[in-house]
Amino acid sequence: MPKYLIQANYVGEGISGLLKEGGSMRRTAVETLFKSLGGTVEAFYYAFGDTDVFIIGELPDNISASALGLRVNASGAAACKTTVLLTTKEIDAAVRKTGSYRPPGFEVDPAEVAKWDAEGGHLANK
Repeated sequence: MPKYLIQANYVGEGISGLLKEGGSMRRTAVETLFKSLGGTVEAFYYAFGDTDVFIIGELPDNISASALGLRVNASGAAACKTTVLLTTKEIDAAVRKTGSYRPPGFEVDPAEVAKWDAEGGHLANK
């Protein structure tokens, strides 16, 4: 099941609710949300700084992750940002995939692209 990093900040009434309920009850509410979408919470941390809460969890798919973010953001009590987390095996598979890409301002010779893919070469700016 895909993993996601959720970064959340309490806003307005959300801060008041956290002060009233405490951190443990908020974690329980988040676990209930994940479970209702077919997922689980792996880690839940409060933090100092720009982000109040960091959550790592599993959800069945991107649609479920989007639904979670929409539900939280629509509440007006918290704002969250979702990041898809990839395993090392997924990155290994990604680096094996090739594609033809011409960066802005570069001319690409097909032989150079083949060399780039095969040898990790680079494109020369022309």
